[in-house]
Amino acid sequence: MDKRIGIFGGTFDPVHVGHLITTQYVFEQRKLDKIIFIPCFISPHKTNQNSSNPVHRLNMLRLAIENIPYFEINDYEIRKGTISYTYDTIVELKKSYNYIELIIGYDNLIVFDKWHKPDEILDLAKLVVMKRSIDKEVEQKHKYFEKAIILNTPTIEISSTDIRERVKNNLSIDFLVPPKVKEYIMKNKLYCD
Repeated sequence: MDKRIGIFGGTFDPVHVGHLITTQYVFEQRKLDKIIFIPCFISPHKTNQNSSNPVHRLNMLRLAIENIPYFEINDYEIRKGTISYTYDTIVELKKSYNYIELIIGYDNLIVFDKWHKPDEILDLAKLVVMKRSIDKEVEQKHKYFEKAIILNTPTIEISSTDIRERVKNNLSIDFLVPPKVKEYIMKNKLYCD
């Protein structure tokens, strides 16, 4: 297929409106045909962190994007059930798509040289970086900074960690997650313990 797709991976524990607003912005700026959200099974950068059951994270993501025709989900990493390496996922997606843009945050660009097979990733996909006004410039830049397409994206101060804390402390998460995601969190008693 000759579609221009963006892929956006993460733990999405839970997915929040910040994820949706910034990827919407990338979708428009990069004139993509669609963005595929890829929830990881275990992030190589968060191996010491317990994430919610992948089924819950996948279900919340489905609810969050169900009415957005140019957003979709790929559960390849969850089905694989091991540490999720972006390189392996892109190799898999290359079977279906010729043109792929890998969308990451500026914090991930800073450590991109430590990723699994960064050069090979860039042989297969363009690197698109979401940079917010609050992201500090880095003094020591590795070679991947020159290869990245840096987009200035809106600064949305929402974090999944903060949302989990708010649920645990019985505080409202209205406006932080889509309403159906909030319902799902409450119904399944996520983040309570």
